[in-house]
Amino acid sequence: MQSNQIQLTDLKVEHLDHPLGMDASNPRFSWKFEKSAPLTIQDQYEIFLSTDSLKLLNKEGIIWSKHGKSTTNLITYDGDSLKPFTKYYWGVSVVGASGQKSPLNISSFETGMMGTKQWEGEWITDNEDVDLKPAPYFRKEFGLEKNVVKARAYIVAAGLYELYINGSKVGDHRLDPVYTRFDKRNTYVTYDVTEYIKENQVAIGVLLGNGWYNHQSTAVWLFDRAKWRKRPRFCLNIRITFDDGTTKLLTTDKTWKTSLAPVVFNSIYTGEHYNANLEQKGWNTVNFDDQLWKSSLEVEAPSNNIVSQSIPPIRTVKVLQPVSMKKMSDKRYIFDLGQNISGITKLRISGDKESIVQVTHSEQLDSVGNLDLSNINMHYRPEDTLDPFQTDIYILSGAGDQVFAPKFNYKGFQYVEVKSSTPVVLEKDDLSGLFMHTDVRPIGKIHSSNKLLNSIWKATNNSYCSNLFGYPTDCPQREKNGWTGDAHINIQTGLYNYDGITVYEKWMKDHMDEQQPNGVLPSIIPTWGGWGYDWGNGPDWTSTITIIPWELYQFYGDDHALKMMYEPMKRYVDYISSISYGGGLTDWGLGDWVPVKSVTPKELTSSIYYYVDASILAKAAKHFGRQDDFEKYTSLSRQIKKAINDKYLDPTTGIYGKGFQTEQSAPLYWGIVPDSLVEKVTKGLVDAVEKADNHIDVGLLGTRTILGALSQNGYADLAYKVASQVTYPSWGWWIKNGATTLYENWDIHATADISKNHIMFGAIGGWLYSGLGGILPDPEDPGFKHIILKPNIVAGLDQFEAKFQSPQGEIVSRWETDADGTILYQARIPSNSTATLFLDVDTVKFQGDTLSFSEVFTKELSPGTYIFEVKR
Repeated sequence: MQSNQIQLTDLKVEHLDHPLGMDASNPRFSWKFEKSAPLTIQDQYEIFLSTDSLKLLNKEGIIWSKHGKSTTNLITYDGDSLKPFTKYYWGVSVVGASGQKSPLNISSFETGMMGTKQWEGEWITDNEDVDLKPAPYFRKEFGLEKNVVKARAYIVAAGLYELYINGSKVGDHRLDPVYTRFDKRNTYVTYDVTEYIKENQVAIGVLLGNGWYNHQSTAVWLFDRAKWRKRPRFCLNIRITFDDGTTKLLTTDKTWKTSLAPVVFNSIYTGEHYNANLEQKGWNTVNFDDQLWKSSLEVEAPSNNIVSQSIPPIRTVKVLQPVSMKKMSDKRYIFDLGQNISGITKLRISGDKESIVQVTHSEQLDSVGNLDLSNINMHYRPEDTLDPFQTDIYILSGAGDQVFAPKFNYKGFQYVEVKSSTPVVLEKDDLSGLFMHTDVRPIGKIHSSNKLLNSIWKATNNSYCSNLFGYPTDCPQREKNGWTGDAHINIQTGLYNYDGITVYEKWMKDHMDEQQPNGVLPSIIPTWGGWGYDWGNGPDWTSTITIIPWELYQFYGDDHALKMMYEPMKRYVDYISSISYGGGLTDWGLGDWVPVKSVTPKELTSSIYYYVDASILAKAAKHFGRQDDFEKYTSLSRQIKKAINDKYLDPTTGIYGKGFQTEQSAPLYWGIVPDSLVEKVTKGLVDAVEKADNHIDVGLLGTRTILGALSQNGYADLAYKVASQVTYPSWGWWIKNGATTLYENWDIHATADISKNHIMFGAIGGWLYSGLGGILPDPEDPGFKHIILKPNIVAGLDQFEAKFQSPQGEIVSRWETDADGTILYQARIPSNSTATLFLDVDTVKFQGDTLSFSEVFTKELSPGTYIFEVKR
């Protein structure tokens, strides 16, 4: 590479790599600077769109272009309407501030249906009985007279599916399509199936599962009563292009044949049952005898809104082998995976014909070493014994070794019991655990000299991933619900560690589907139209509607979600205003859920989130030039702040309410405290923490604010002490007691709220980047175009490193302490970013010079790597 040439990387469309079947009419294009290229600030850009990659190289055949003198690396398409089923190539080149040029970097994307009018064929199912247990097979053979050069499958389903062509499963996705409010919006998935169609005769097979659409298990959330509930159904279009340029469309209709599958029961909530004696070998291959199969039923679509599923798919991300196996008898074995995960097990087993094998999954063992599900089955309301919780059931065919793994279910577990009705012989490697979740790309890394802190970070990420299945959930076992409070509390944990913008944008559309005309949202999203609107919601929980779009804008510099949610945000804030009292208070909400001991009034926390909502809405209004709204909601936020402080703040002592940790930290963190009283209120928080022997005494809401409020206000050392405790109550207490994920309750011996894989207390994962590493977006220049760098070099932590792949490139904030106590602090600022560094230390040496400063050392940084020698 020439020294004056820069290279681009991470070319994305709609924040995805080479998306296939994209529906966005105005797609967003983005790029980064290659890390190894000369560091620079972008001065100019040129972007081009074409349908011919060769012509594009010569900047010919251009159907849209744009250029500008700008540092932006996020451009929205504003040309003529894009055509469906078309592969587009786009190229971008830039010029750096010093005149360095990049070559034309080229990537591609392919459009999908671009609306519902392109869909052909019919939705089909096998019958209308929602209580029928076995899953249905569907098949159809097609003859092809010419050579295939391109084939795309577009499939939309209500329920879940697996697609097969000539006997092979298409793709590596699991649990497609992702969960939505089925009567409002359905998603389709696009597959490149060219390589699957190699013969002139093609057999297409589809296996349908229930998913959340036909919820047959019964639990407290009443998904079995969903308004949309029907037998699973699907529509498939396969578009084939031949070598002579002609095309053919294969679609679903009543001529497809259907039969019941050996998947004799499937529930996304409890488990899957499979009878190997009912297998129909070759059901999805050519020349299978389907004379006994019946014709499919043509049915109505669940909704008229079918959109592309433009998020990373759910996949098996990691395969775990057991760390131990204990033979309890010749009919019962217990395996330990050594880690709590979300996903399924794969079992290899042989046994007598008609032997019944139960594979049960749990998070814990009882005192004598048997599986114990008591911490996760309390919300299940079974009507019989035929659907045991977190249990797969296999009926063996007696045909030697068989391999079983559920297709339409996932669970949360570490321990697995295999119990057979007849003796079987199992070895440790006969079972494996498949860790599954939405396959978001990791973009952050924390490493330090404190092994406990590293373990907390890993456990937090394990819980975060375990609770990402096309939408953020609370736990992967007893609920699998999209609890709103858990999600907004942990949004920074997600965005620092994973590239998840597409998942959150999808989830915001789920919010729009669930929002009532008056602005009210349910506490779990998606829901079925009944549960969650009259319990568990309120601003302390459903502030997802404002906080998440705002955080996406801060982290990505992309205001798409903020714009999409602007009117829903207004309806929501206006509804809270309509029920508020006392000049700006509300007690609508759940409060500081599962606190250690001290209970903060929910009126205080809910009113604070009402303020947060109004403040974000005012900032969004300013951003979009909505002056009247800006003035209205700015005034409202001031009014709410005054009402909170008038009722709860003692200006003499700086104490809110009774001075509990959440009562002190939440007003500090969210900007409620008058500037003149910040020091007093912070002192009150410090006193509350020291009174608890430097331990936490908060619930869900306080986990985001306690560490942040301390580290933002001069007490980072104390925040670190709290974060790194190993005695109860603390994150470290969980780790010390064997946790590989985060728990639902600080008390590991509690009798309720005791899931062992919950993300609710995971805000510490974001704080490691912001509160220790000090890597912060600048609200005035979001997307880390300008970085606020405020590392807190705390006592007792000799080495620390935070790496974060921002939309501009990798940001590094790290320090290491020498034997003589000198600390070397290193910062890396990527191309196209600048930073302001703040170091709260005693002395600073840089490039051999001792630098002077009055209170906090401040320095402006351009792209590059910097090393400062500092002393505290």
